[in-house]
Amino acid sequence: MAEAHSAVAFSLSVSHDGFNLNFDREVLHLIWLSGKRSWRKRGQRIYNNVSCGIYPGSLKGLTVSVAALGSVYYAGYDPTVGLIPWMRCYLPRFSCSVVGVGLWGATIFTVRNLLKLLFQYKGWMFEQRGKGSRTSLAQRLWYMAVKLFSGWNKPMLYSFQGSLPSLPLPHLEAYMQRYLRSVRPLREDADYIRLEKLATEFQQGIGRKLQRYLVLKSWWATNYVSDWWEEYVYLRGRTPIMIMIQGLVPLCSWQYERVFNTTRLPGEETDRIQHLDDSTWIAVYYKGRYYRMPVYYKARLMEPGELQIQFQRILDDATSVPEKGEEKLAALTAWDRTNWAKTRQQYFAKGPNRVSLDIIEKAAFVVTLDEDEYEFDKQEPKKLNHFAQRMLHGNGYDRWFDKSFTLVIAKNGRMGFNAEHSWADAAVASHMWEFVLAEDLEHGSDAPIMGHMWEYILAEEYFLGYDGAGNTKGTVEVELPHPTRLKWAMEKECLETIEYASQCALALLNDVDLKLLVFDTYGKGFMKSCKVSPDAFIQMALQLAYFRDAGRFNLTYEASMTRLFKEGRTETVRPCSLESCAWVQAMEDNSIPAEEKISLLRKACFQHQKGYQDAMVGCGIDRHLFCLYVISKYLEIDSPFLKEVLSEPWRLSTSQTPHGQTSKLDLTAHPDCISAGGGFGPVADDGYGVSYIIAGEDLIFFHVSSKKSSPETESTRFSNNIRKALEDMRSLFAIPNANGV
Repeated sequence: MAEAHSAVAFSLSVSHDGFNLNFDREVLHLIWLSGKRSWRKRGQRIYNNVSCGIYPGSLKGLTVSVAALGSVYYAGYDPTVGLIPWMRCYLPRFSCSVVGVGLWGATIFTVRNLLKLLFQYKGWMFEQRGKGSRTSLAQRLWYMAVKLFSGWNKPMLYSFQGSLPSLPLPHLEAYMQRYLRSVRPLREDADYIRLEKLATEFQQGIGRKLQRYLVLKSWWATNYVSDWWEEYVYLRGRTPIMIMIQGLVPLCSWQYERVFNTTRLPGEETDRIQHLDDSTWIAVYYKGRYYRMPVYYKARLMEPGELQIQFQRILDDATSVPEKGEEKLAALTAWDRTNWAKTRQQYFAKGPNRVSLDIIEKAAFVVTLDEDEYEFDKQEPKKLNHFAQRMLHGNGYDRWFDKSFTLVIAKNGRMGFNAEHSWADAAVASHMWEFVLAEDLEHGSDAPIMGHMWEYILAEEYFLGYDGAGNTKGTVEVELPHPTRLKWAMEKECLETIEYASQCALALLNDVDLKLLVFDTYGKGFMKSCKVSPDAFIQMALQLAYFRDAGRFNLTYEASMTRLFKEGRTETVRPCSLESCAWVQAMEDNSIPAEEKISLLRKACFQHQKGYQDAMVGCGIDRHLFCLYVISKYLEIDSPFLKEVLSEPWRLSTSQTPHGQTSKLDLTAHPDCISAGGGFGPVADDGYGVSYIIAGEDLIFFHVSSKKSSPETESTRFSNNIRKALEDMRSLFAIPNANGV
């Protein structure tokens, strides 16, 4: 009906009586509002790009500077030392303005490049911190210079993008030394000597050629890793994606561009990321049915009270049932990527299926209104595990795993989200989530406030907060466009394919053993009192737990961000080191005194923290190794060294979920908003995936995953080993005269 109404909105007929022009004022008004909104956003985007491109300067500062220069010149003084009089020979009417803009632009250009030079310095990261430590003169001077050149105006999200340095390419020789040191505790003497020989041959032979190509790419590309990492590690992976893995210095913000309006589209050989500039609707899944729900009204974002009406309309839709194949449709996004691509091309390339699929894939994001109820009770492990499992994979067909994220809202109001990983790293998604929660808490009052996430896009005000009955505040006085059901026309073969994909997804998720461990004996406060990094402390606990669980050491993965550089994503930290192994073995030897164990622990933590810092400043091992391997494949060169080191399994894959990325969320005042973080599946079939979040001074959450089909792993057993390791580490420092102070 809407299409038919639009078709007759404007018509022109000619008869012997003359011209007859007919048009629908309401429809033309809607078209006018749509165009107005589009141009408004386009203009605002141009303004933002200009504002970020001239930071730390501003358009206001430019105007003031030009006006001041003109005033001084016409008052009889020439601060440009003859430049304005010279320019008057060519532009007599605009000489002051042109010179003023030129001088101001040159100043900003110089300042931006000075900032870029300052941000290349990473010595501040290796300075000792904490009580009693002294800051070096170099760091103090660097700090003052950064404050001087960047403190002119309040930055926006992308203000520092042009001042960030590029990711440096490590030297091949230094890389080989770090790699060999990282694998030494995992190899027997004879095997290590063999690997060392392979490494030497690689370094002195084909490695030099591969490194030269990589040097060329580092000169040409913004980031020599990120594009290949996104394509070959994420988008070319053919396995299902349902289960996977200081305020002064700015971080790269390019990943934030794809938070909304983003979908990973399947391909037979490689996927691609589709990102739209804007979307005016979201896709909602409820009781096996998909809806297109508008979130804009007359060129403005709907207010919370209006959104509540929209969701209530979907909840009240009791007349319709899912169409054939609709309920389990999203199981295709949890399936093998090649099969999903072929199915998409065969059954969803035209007709109503194409239209409806487009609506989902081009939505801002997907919302699942879940009939299940989630409980977050630290005293009920079964409820916690159920909550974690539902967020990770649902039932295999009620999350659209291709979308940047699916927001999941339970029947009792508790919520979380499932995020696809190729478009951005976990820190970006968790930052967005923390920001949303903080804004909701901060502005839950009667006062109208600006919605900060949209303040550069729409100059609209919203009422946030809830009344005593839990309804959003504010009165809705307009008739909103209704959510619409999506239409599908599934053939018999398509229905059979969807059912088969659902069974495959079910088998996959049933094989995942995910446990959520709540450790509230101590937290960040105690670990800091031990004079070690909290992250290093936990990583050592995981090393001890894994050794007790498996009876051996193994290659361990920990993700570290590289967003101190342009388009930076992640690097690998290798927590299993010579120092960590020495400490773990000492912990299993009752004859070694506690003082010595504490000393070994601090050495291991120091080495781990150094490895983490090296990874953050671009001196890691694995991304460099990965890029050398990619070049070798392009050149069709077979390297025994690269083949062996890249085939080593990560049997312990770990990641810390960032917490407290905003200063808005006071967890002491709002303890119910403490997040348990999120989880991912194991990387190796016989390994563990461990995600943890240091949620407070006395609280740590661990998501521990493994495969039920593996006889070597068991998540409950490993969770108990983690708890025991943390308790034993605390006992070390509880022994009199054994605190190492």
